[in-house]
Amino acid sequence: MTTTPATSATPAPAPQARRRKLRFPSAFTVLVAVTLVVWALTFVIPAGRYDTKDGSPIPGTYHSVELATGFWSRLKDLFLAPVNGLYGVTDTQSGLTAPGGSGDFFGAAGVFLFVLAVGAFITVTLRTGALTSGVAHLAERLKGHRTLLLVVLLALFSLGGTTYGMAEETLGFYALMIPLMLKLGYDRMTGASVIMVGAGVGTLASTVNPFATGVASDSAGIGTGDGIVLRLLMWAVLTALAAAYLVRYANRVHKDPSRSLVAPMPEDDELRSQGSSTTPPTLRQRIVLTVFAATFLFMIFAVIPWADLNVTFLPTLGWYFPELAALFIVAAIVVGLIAGLGEKGTADAIVAGAGDFIGAALIIMLARGVTVIMNNASVTDTILDSLNNAVSGRSSGIFTVLMFLVNIPLAFLVPSSSGHAALAMPILAPLADFAGVSRALVVTAYQSASGWVNLITPTSAVVMGGLALAKVRYDRYLRFMAPLMGILLAAVAVFLALGATLG
Repeated sequence: MTTTPATSATPAPAPQARRRKLRFPSAFTVLVAVTLVVWALTFVIPAGRYDTKDGSPIPGTYHSVELATGFWSRLKDLFLAPVNGLYGVTDTQSGLTAPGGSGDFFGAAGVFLFVLAVGAFITVTLRTGALTSGVAHLAERLKGHRTLLLVVLLALFSLGGTTYGMAEETLGFYALMIPLMLKLGYDRMTGASVIMVGAGVGTLASTVNPFATGVASDSAGIGTGDGIVLRLLMWAVLTALAAAYLVRYANRVHKDPSRSLVAPMPEDDELRSQGSSTTPPTLRQRIVLTVFAATFLFMIFAVIPWADLNVTFLPTLGWYFPELAALFIVAAIVVGLIAGLGEKGTADAIVAGAGDFIGAALIIMLARGVTVIMNNASVTDTILDSLNNAVSGRSSGIFTVLMFLVNIPLAFLVPSSSGHAALAMPILAPLADFAGVSRALVVTAYQSASGWVNLITPTSAVVMGGLALAKVRYDRYLRFMAPLMGILLAAVAVFLALGATLG
């Protein structure tokens, strides 16, 4: 290969060509930056501790402490913090484990393995084609009932969001939904919103979502089933509000296409004319769908403290992350064998699924490392005492709403729900003890804020990738979502205040 020497006549590259597009950093970069900032602040923030009883801080017992560790010891803690976070040791000076007293494996590594197990199960199920076939067949059966179809589809995606945090999995459905909605006389915004708003609202009102409710509950030292009654009610109401909002917009567009928020694309007419008949799910796929639903239903049953709800005819299993991880691994194997993937196909899908979700698991580990650093420097209780002074004297209802608002900027900075939970819950959850409310309400406030922000955040690959597939401009989507975001914000605040008042 030859090169041409530069001469004075060679034009300089345009400034625009050298200008690199600004991009918001990934969750990993944000958490590394947070780790470094927190580590630096431990040299400035005074060290102090609360006296504790049964793992909970006792109000009014905060006192200053002296640290015997020097700079090099703290530097070592900085590099070992993520590892100690994985093992569940959150205070290497005193040997304390993760909140809740569940021990090393149960506290951190158990969550790590559980995330990988859920990823394996979801990936195996997706490879069978059962989910895509089932949704496509349902859409074909209901296409003569437009409004019912919109409600059912949005509710299905919402169900996926509330049970397992359906997110990246939604990207495979745009190729199905956009032509279907155009054929029914709707627009691309309707097709994108059925998927994005459905799954997003479900995640906002997570009931047993392992990546939000599960990780947050573990970090708060409570069971995943704590507070599930309020979250189930929230899920039903918020899903109904989102469905009503979408139906109203879709019907308006159907009556007058000029009221659509998105401009028609040249290929829209061709998509409308395409046949949409689908082959019904095979018997194997129907069995796979049954196993898929049954697995999540059993998970819900296994984590709910039925005895605390005065339900005496059902046993309280009290399952935690190790048991649930085993459940999803076994279910993944069963699904793979039923679908005929074979030994190699099933094993490959399990490994690929765990690999797809390793990012979320590593983010949890990094976030736990921040907790280790703060605890080693004895600044966690200092921050907790400052927050307690800021919210002291507030009513329980106002307290829970403040917890929701505090988590909104955190959710933008850390779009990973798992990382956000592991980062914030060790500090925010004990505040509930001071305010006299359930820690489950703080978990609900956190996940509501995380889900609310992730409906529109430009840092989310799910949002931006989905809009790109639907060919909907981001500014148009924001205009569509603005009224709904206000409705959801108000509804969540009401539910939190109601939960605090009745709890």
